Amino acid sequence: MSRLTVWDADTNRQVLVTEDPKAIAAELKAIGVRFEQWPIAPIPASASAEEILEAYRPHLDAFLAATGAGTADVIKLTPDHPQKDAMRAKFLSEHTHTEDEVRFFHAGTGNFVLHMNGKVFDAHCGAGDLISVPANSKHWFDAGENPSFAVVRVFTATSGWTPHYTGTDMAEKFPAATS
Repeated sequence: MSRLTVWDADTNRQVLVTEDPKAIAAELKAIGVRFEQWPIAPIPASASAEEILEAYRPHLDAFLAATGAGTADVIKLTPDHPQKDAMRAKFLSEHTHTEDEVRFFHAGTGNFVLHMNGKVFDAHCGAGDLISVPANSKHWFDAGENPSFAVVRVFTATSGWTPHYTGTDMAEKFPAATS
């Protein structure tokens, strides 16, 4: 289930919690973040990367054409992955990218937490959710201590996806609400 929690970054006061997809999309659109929901393809979460990409091909082709992005791949992470802790740690600190960070959740959940306009926006995404975080936006990602997801990643150029850490402790002040 999708959820958006918004905090005042200065006071740590919660100012909004909603699970309404239209309200989530509207709140995120106001800060330049794209949020939409696609129908979930009738394939298992365990499907191969190729099967997942093929299942979403019509949506992906339209999205790639509309945004000018050039490529897509699939990343999966499960609680039994031997490097899950190291992979999680890589994304827990506030950072930016030089291109949009686009993710579509085929299965599982994860939180994109954005620090923008004096607020912290915690977008808990689940199966069927697409989120596009604009280039140079301060954010972090957390899928919890036992991550379980299969997501489609969309790139303009994979080199633009390199994280540039801000060096702040914002992610520690506002841990993602992963449950």
